[in-house]
Amino acid sequence: MNFTSAQAVINHLYALPRLHPKADLSYINRVLQILGNPQNQVKTVHVTGTNGKGSTSYYLSNLLQKAGQKTGLFVSPYVFSFNERIQLNGERISDHDLVNVANQVEEAILQVQRQDPDFGLVIFEYEVVLAFVYFVQKKCDYAVIEVGIGGEHDKTNVITPEVSIITTIGLDHEEVIGPTIKEIAQEKSGVIKFQRPVVLGYIPAEALPIITHKAAAEAAPVKRLGLDFSLTWGRKILYSDKFHTVKLTSRPQVEEIDAALAICAFSLLHLPLSSGEVAAAINQTVIPGRYQIVQERPLVILDGAHNVQAMQSLLAFVRQEQVDRRGRLRILLTMMQDKDMEQVFALFNQTEEVELTTLDYQRAAKKADFPGWVQQKYPYQPDWQEAYREMRQASQTNDILLVTGSFYLVGNILQMEDKNAGTGK
Repeated sequence: MNFTSAQAVINHLYALPRLHPKADLSYINRVLQILGNPQNQVKTVHVTGTNGKGSTSYYLSNLLQKAGQKTGLFVSPYVFSFNERIQLNGERISDHDLVNVANQVEEAILQVQRQDPDFGLVIFEYEVVLAFVYFVQKKCDYAVIEVGIGGEHDKTNVITPEVSIITTIGLDHEEVIGPTIKEIAQEKSGVIKFQRPVVLGYIPAEALPIITHKAAAEAAPVKRLGLDFSLTWGRKILYSDKFHTVKLTSRPQVEEIDAALAICAFSLLHLPLSSGEVAAAINQTVIPGRYQIVQERPLVILDGAHNVQAMQSLLAFVRQEQVDRRGRLRILLTMMQDKDMEQVFALFNQTEEVELTTLDYQRAAKKADFPGWVQQKYPYQPDWQEAYREMRQASQTNDILLVTGSFYLVGNILQMEDKNAGTGK
């Protein structure tokens, strides 16, 4: 197969299976070996965690760029286009480069298939290989690699990073890497490598011994938030460790924690950057689909929170905004069918006007997929565009409209907003 367009590559990817019969790294390693093991030819930082890994990855990428490093970034999911998954110095991979790299990966797969006709990659493996080949071709100094799911068995776990980061550990994807916190911690600890430091965010007490035991076994230095580096909240938000004291602009607390993790990891790389430059890099970072404000009055916030931990943090931030504004809070959301809907919907209170919607996407929940009590309690509008327009028009100056539950929904609405801005609507 020879790809001639980016859309052909994307169509091919989406036609691939999601899982192998066995959850190991043997498939991806066969292809990487034929390609010269590109994952070993660029310095990397590996980022995992139930929440915050995407934000942390964006913050760290900006810090590396500020330090003059040519920086690759591999993240998921995307908000606007597939090309966001693979970035170089903050710019998405071009369609031309995507086609070029995909053809090289396809040739490597064909080489394996000549010996093993049934061989193939699943979609995420293919994406990971694309990223590493691209980063090497572009001669990246560093690449920030966000885990897909878990850690030990994740398809990104073919690297020996300069630093690993575990942002948080909570319940999500339990059907794949759970179902308990301890099992999830065991899986995420797989990113810890021999004598390579690991940066830890707030880790639950029941999970911490698992992480620290793995670090000790690997002789990996541990840097813990609240112990080796800290955040001070108040009128000024300060990050401090033995390298930097950095003043951060106010943002939701979980975002400040993600920024702190990125700064700590960056500090361990010993690249020349002053505390002022560190602050500038963090404060200038825009993370697509994360606490993204598209209008101030009424306040319209888009956030892709899709599990209990993320939704709790998001609601805490938005409810404080509601208190300050003394307005009403409206929430438009959909979720993927495989998420913990019962627990997420239990977080909403009686005063919040929640409306359900859906997307033209296979995994997106339709009305019948929501729990029975949720269907009875909240209105359902299958047309997400109409639902968004109606809720926005109903919102007064001091009100808040929150769009959440899925990055796919957030991405669709951001594209809709961009289109409207372009047409003057």
